[in-house]
Amino acid sequence: MKHVVYDAGALIAAERSERRFWAEHRARLELGLAPCVPAPVVAQVSRSTRQVQLRRLLRGCEIVALDEAAAHRSGALLGRSGTADIVDAAVVVLALTRRADIVTSDRGDIERLVSGARAKLRVIAP
Repeated sequence: MKHVVYDAGALIAAERSERRFWAEHRARLELGLAPCVPAPVVAQVSRSTRQVQLRRLLRGCEIVALDEAAAHRSGALLGRSGTADIVDAAVVVLALTRRADIVTSDRGDIERLVSGARAKLRVIAP
């Protein structure tokens, strides 16, 4: 098992209390592999303070800000891939930076960005 970056689909799986996802998340934490979540992903999913499972998940994750350098890399990646979702681009840029797998339910869009980056990243369903 290696480091991962969670996309919105992973956070939604946590909020829905999906057992398989929580088991894999717990296994990562036990191995000392805290998942990374780009801050824009949190914004995309967070709707209420009553999202208890989401907040529980995020306590075990590293929330990574979208700084200027990552924003420029994300924009350039959007240009190369012909896509427009900045949140997905931020996920891919962070995964490239951390050499991490991506946990997402949006496989097609993420793989298009990975291809645009001319990289080999593993994309995993939550």
